[in-house]
Amino acid sequence: MEKVFRYIEDHADMYLDWLIEACNQPSVSAQNRGMVEMKELVKRFLNMINVEVEEITTDGYPIIYGELEEGHNKTLTFYNHYDVQPEDPIDHWKSPPFEASIREGKIFARGVADNKGNLIARICAVHAYQQIYGKVPINLKFIFEGEEEVGSPHLEFFAKEHPNKLKTNGIIWEGGSREVESKRPHIGLGVKGICYVELTCKGADMDLHSSEAAIIENPAWRLIWALSTLKNEQEEILIEGFYDDIVPLSDLDKKFIGSMIYDEEATKKLYGISKFLKNVSGDALKESLTADPTCTICGIESGYIGEGSKTVLPSIARVKLDFRLVPNQSPEKIAQLLRNHLDKHGFTDIEIKQAHGLHPFNTDPNHPFVNTVLKSMDEVYQEPPVILRNLAGSSPMYKMLKNTNIPAVQIGVANLQSNYHAPNENIFIDDYIQGIKVTAAVINNFR
Repeated sequence: MEKVFRYIEDHADMYLDWLIEACNQPSVSAQNRGMVEMKELVKRFLNMINVEVEEITTDGYPIIYGELEEGHNKTLTFYNHYDVQPEDPIDHWKSPPFEASIREGKIFARGVADNKGNLIARICAVHAYQQIYGKVPINLKFIFEGEEEVGSPHLEFFAKEHPNKLKTNGIIWEGGSREVESKRPHIGLGVKGICYVELTCKGADMDLHSSEAAIIENPAWRLIWALSTLKNEQEEILIEGFYDDIVPLSDLDKKFIGSMIYDEEATKKLYGISKFLKNVSGDALKESLTADPTCTICGIESGYIGEGSKTVLPSIARVKLDFRLVPNQSPEKIAQLLRNHLDKHGFTDIEIKQAHGLHPFNTDPNHPFVNTVLKSMDEVYQEPPVILRNLAGSSPMYKMLKNTNIPAVQIGVANLQSNYHAPNENIFIDDYIQGIKVTAAVINNFR
């Protein structure tokens, strides 16, 4: 692999230019902005490495599917997405979000960490291997969707309608990061699920003068009272049955959590906070981050919040909630438990709209594919990897891989301060180049 690694180093500027080109193209799925252009750009990059490309039509944005069939016994698949989050708030960016900027060894752009850095790194790895050996030693598949940032509504359709395209021996999934101080890379073996809902409480048919509050119910207060029944000050979720299906951590899970290095002081400084919830630290903090479910108010809206005063009694109040779920919990059941809870507490009038849901997913840590990835990381990084039972975030793994027994492992080019979904999203250029190398190593070792 030394020849491949040297080629990657010698052509690092070219591979960086490829990433910059991808990042400079907006592809905001939530706003249908730049999606056609980004789709065509992805197809062009895949054509550069001789991949046979097919566009899978959906009711939304197409899935770009590619094959590099070399007649080998094993097949490796890369899953990534070509859509990105909206760039708001734009005034918090230090450089234009869709004009990639390089500062202090980092590249800043919307989508560079999530997920264009990984998408382009996979392509670069194949390209470098081909330049040295002509062909890759395994068959490759590419599944690049354009709807991950809006809940991957058609990924399950893809898996159901195209089972032969899904057949593979292992998947390198989007995601993965590296610690900033220790430089230890992360390998993820799973993700939390998510249940995202919107609650709506309605009052009068129109906003009223606030003097009417003496006799007319305020939906904002009613919604607040309902929310106060969901969780207590000890961060315990009070929905009956919420914790019933959770699988306890195994000794191996606890070993993985113990192996994590989490720089608490640096994180508090970065976030501008003085403490973590419940003042936890050490292994308890790491366990909470990676293995505890959550109930989070993502946004709340009612009445007048503009400049100056307006004495108004709101007619409607809304809140968006997300529940991060752990193995064996399901978004459908959590949504139903939430409905039952509100009804039991007298809030039958509050409407629930489930926006989207993702099941948690985990790969067996003893699967041989995991060992292949670990061996490949050892060839590239001097620092030992951190093995994560599952990441704190969510991903549509379950939608595509349920009932398949296909192992999926996350490795990537981002870092723990990459500002995912936030202004000034970034990755280190060195991490990008290392990410290309480790992907090439996996291709070489997975025979």
